[in-house]
Amino acid sequence: MKSLKYITLGFLLVGTLHACNKIIDIDPISNVGVDNFYKNYEETKTALTGSYYGLQKPLEYEWMLTELRSDNSKQGVANSTASINVEFNELDMFTLNSAHDKVYQYWLSTYKNIRSINYVLQSLGVKYTGNKIEIGDGTAKMTAGQKNQLAGEALFLRAYHYFNMVRLYGGVFLITEPVDPQESRSIQRASLSDCYTLIKADLLAAKDLLSPTTYQNTANGDVGRATTWAAKALLAKVYLTLQDKGNAIPLLDDVISNSGYGLLPAYADVFSINNEMNREILFAVRFKAGGFGLGNSMANNFAPTSSGSAVINGDGTGYNFPTNELDGTFKTPATGATDQRKNVTMAKYGSKLYVKKFLSPVLVKFDAENDFPVIRFSDVLLMKAEATGYNGASGTSVGLINQVRERAGAVNYASGDFNAGFYKYPGDAAASGAITDDTKFLNALLNERRVELAFENQRYFDLIRTGQAITVIKNHFAAEFDSHYKAYRPAVTLAELQSNVVADKLLLPVPQREIDTNNQIKITQNPGY
Repeated sequence: MKSLKYITLGFLLVGTLHACNKIIDIDPISNVGVDNFYKNYEETKTALTGSYYGLQKPLEYEWMLTELRSDNSKQGVANSTASINVEFNELDMFTLNSAHDKVYQYWLSTYKNIRSINYVLQSLGVKYTGNKIEIGDGTAKMTAGQKNQLAGEALFLRAYHYFNMVRLYGGVFLITEPVDPQESRSIQRASLSDCYTLIKADLLAAKDLLSPTTYQNTANGDVGRATTWAAKALLAKVYLTLQDKGNAIPLLDDVISNSGYGLLPAYADVFSINNEMNREILFAVRFKAGGFGLGNSMANNFAPTSSGSAVINGDGTGYNFPTNELDGTFKTPATGATDQRKNVTMAKYGSKLYVKKFLSPVLVKFDAENDFPVIRFSDVLLMKAEATGYNGASGTSVGLINQVRERAGAVNYASGDFNAGFYKYPGDAAASGAITDDTKFLNALLNERRVELAFENQRYFDLIRTGQAITVIKNHFAAEFDSHYKAYRPAVTLAELQSNVVADKLLLPVPQREIDTNNQIKITQNPGY
């Protein structure tokens, strides 16, 4: 039974679901006197539940800013003049400007939830002092254990948001306590260094405040809430992003050895709506079907257009088309072992590929049950391989990649053509297909992350973190040019398309509305916009 299901309209508990799942009706950003409302544990926990719900809205746009700007996805109708497809083209082809609506909507929905999180933290007496988190007396009275748990969860959520924001926009506005609109206009963009200092402080505090309860010992009522293991895994990814692999390794080792999380035997089971928050999911954004306004729209949005009910009830919108290049990356030979992830990840309707990973039956359009994974155990294993680096064809890092690969169906390689089937990488450096140097290791690691985590909004960040984005995206344009981009009108050459992919454009612009509506300070725009 799913926990953390909520809906926002006011400050009331409006009902129950299946006898024990409460639907919380909470909006911490209303005009109600928040300082007076959060007086105790139950009220503050209710407000925090609203902040978990607030994770859903940014996900409506996040794939557009990540997968669509990578080599995983494309806008699938080359000559469409529909306004939404024009917006997709601008993201896909790196031609957007600072007035792009979806860039603004992601920014707006994220900051709205950060504000609600800050109200929770204020009620708990949690303050950011410039380089660390301090906990004092707040308006909400509760036991120390209750305060630590709620503070840890709220800090994790805030760090999650800011980590995504800084990777997408660069230095952003650091808001760490509730401010009124007038006061907010005097806050300038922070440096990258200051942003990451806050993110690390939040996660360092969260991992220590949250209970180290293992997966199998987690109480039913706590399923879906942030844990110390999720905080450690996310902090490790922050360290990897900062090229601080030394600090990432002990965190990843702790999760691998002590958390109780692990790989499921079958890849398909990870995403089953009958197996949610399984032992592979360290953290996910949760959704609930049933007409509560909490369902996941991805099932219908990602299903192909004009498919009627053949793919999903209510037809599809045709967003987030997988690239032919990604389709060919999965190893699916006619005989022998095949990569079992492909049929879970994508499918084809007619001649069009579509994303299948978040598709489940719906009674009402845009109301699917599927949760969206943020941190999975396979991600942790692959991060450990990345942090360790290449240490030989039979070393631990290749072994970690092979753990993930084996779960997907790879078998031992004996002889012949390594590329003709789906094999684990051989430990014999002299064997065909062996990983024998740093370059081959990075290529294998990125390939494994790509197919394992496809459409989980990881690929673009992986390319940025490893310095591969410009090269890979230019190569993607070349691979898809004749079959897709060549059909655009007015016509664009491959050289023109590739010329759009420059270092400045890897970041999104600060939404122009933020700049135009501020009458107190001049906000700096990212270069290239």
